Amino acid sequence: MNDLTELQIQQLRDFSDCIVVHPQIKIIFDDFDELRFNRKFQSDQQCMLLIGDTGVGKSHLINHYKKRVLATQNYSRGTIPVLVSRISRGKGLEATLIQMLADLELFGSSQIKKRGYKIDLTKKLVENLIKAQVELLIINEFQELIEFKSVQERQLIANGLKFISEEAKVPIVLVGMPWAERIAEEPQWASRLIRKRQLEYFSLKNNSKYFRQYLMGLAKKMPFDEPPKLKVKHTTLAIFSACKGENRALKHLLTEALKQALSCNEHLENKHFVFAFDKLYLSDTSSFSQQKLTIKNPFKQDIKDIKIYEVSKNSSYNPNAIDPEDALTGREFSLIA
Repeated sequence: MNDLTELQIQQLRDFSDCIVVHPQIKIIFDDFDELRFNRKFQSDQQCMLLIGDTGVGKSHLINHYKKRVLATQNYSRGTIPVLVSRISRGKGLEATLIQMLADLELFGSSQIKKRGYKIDLTKKLVENLIKAQVELLIINEFQELIEFKSVQERQLIANGLKFISEEAKVPIVLVGMPWAERIAEEPQWASRLIRKRQLEYFSLKNNSKYFRQYLMGLAKKMPFDEPPKLKVKHTTLAIFSACKGENRALKHLLTEALKQALSCNEHLENKHFVFAFDKLYLSDTSSFSQQKLTIKNPFKQDIKDIKIYEVSKNSSYNPNAIDPEDALTGREFSLIA
């Protein structure tokens, strides 16, 4: 492979980070805008639950929304209109509050606890959310805050976040895996989660046109005068066969193929996808969840031989599992063509 120029590296970086605002994403962005607008006149803040399985693009979506708000509005240096915070696996509410304070760039966790006393984290966070003029608080990986927690622990978490939303007058968006929906069962949140959305995997079986349109949108983000013809039937089927409707896997494949094309100073062609697939999937057998799916390079196959798998069952969480290792169950895939 030839060395990439600084320009080509930047082109790859831009494509890897790009977002195509397809209808699913537009609806969610509109929800976020509405929550921020409604907080101006609502005393009881509306909140939102956004769920989606691994790889659908939840984190990418919320980070792009934050960038979009900062790029389109005039805010002073000390304000953070959209605060995105992430839950650390196995940590409780206290660690979450500390992380939010750190994300506000006020101080790190080492400064929260001092000898002889402990700062009221909830009160401190409310004060600084108001000070930073936060209009929307997005908590990512929310399922990790309720996994392996008792009913009492979940209620404590719900009460704490409810208090923060009310006192700071900030709508909260809870983002996580499908089982994060359990928080909606808590009485404190049942009436507050006014908006509930699920970001779905792409499907050839249910809406092949939607997937082709998304590919066309991605093609336009590539650094070529003429966008690659990703909507050609063989190319579309081969790409879907490789990614199985998962947005993260799709972006990895396209970025790897684009890197190969740029390194050769060529337009994106099937041979670059052949190379990318072989590099990303080194063996003929790839592990997806608990299933072993035999996969051949679809870019080397005739169209009639390409095998198409889709997610038939999302990953799930069983709080009643005897063994914690059995609590989380991965995705399942079905052959559709």
